[in-house]
Amino acid sequence: MLLFKPILAGATLPDRLIACIGAAVAIALTIIACAHLGLTAADLPVIVAPLGASAVLVFAVPASPLAQPWPVIGGNVVSTLVGVAAFRLIPGMPVAAGVAVGGAILVMSLLRCLHPPGGAAALTAVIGSQSIHAAGFGFAFAPVAINSMALVLVAVVFHRLTAHSYPHRRAAVATPAQPRFQPADIDAALTDMHESFDIGREDLDALLEHAERHAAARAG
Repeated sequence: MLLFKPILAGATLPDRLIACIGAAVAIALTIIACAHLGLTAADLPVIVAPLGASAVLVFAVPASPLAQPWPVIGGNVVSTLVGVAAFRLIPGMPVAAGVAVGGAILVMSLLRCLHPPGGAAALTAVIGSQSIHAAGFGFAFAPVAINSMALVLVAVVFHRLTAHSYPHRRAAVATPAQPRFQPADIDAALTDMHESFDIGREDLDALLEHAERHAAARAG
């Protein structure tokens, strides 16, 4: 049964079930809303596949920096633009696909909207159908931007109804009288580890403050 234990810290079965319901509702409503808007050509998809991956992040790990509204919308849109540019400028699909994904990571990082499904959005712009290629840069706005904004809107409402914080905000923490860690210590530790973690710097600080509070209470 250890194989089925959640790999995310703090994950519980009720939270997973809520995430499943939220993702299902959001994808269904996004398709319905975008279909009725009629802003895309008849031969373009009403919803793009990368949005399924966006839904996983937004509903399963809503506190992740990668799942916040700007990364979802900005990451998907700018990555699609990079993908379209790569398809148009680089001959040969393999090279264009590689440059599209690599370039998307770079642009998302520079614009502070890193979002993993953005890599799939960039790739879709290169290997997609003829209708996607014909749409050109407009594909990034209809349907990609419309899909992304609809998903975020549904997520905001859903998380409010289920008492979750989205867009995520750090909760206030009562700091112990004699904290063991300073912000500079956390930054130094992150530098020593040479790794990137899927948690915001402020949330990491809050986690350590909670741990300090529990340690102080146990010692007292």
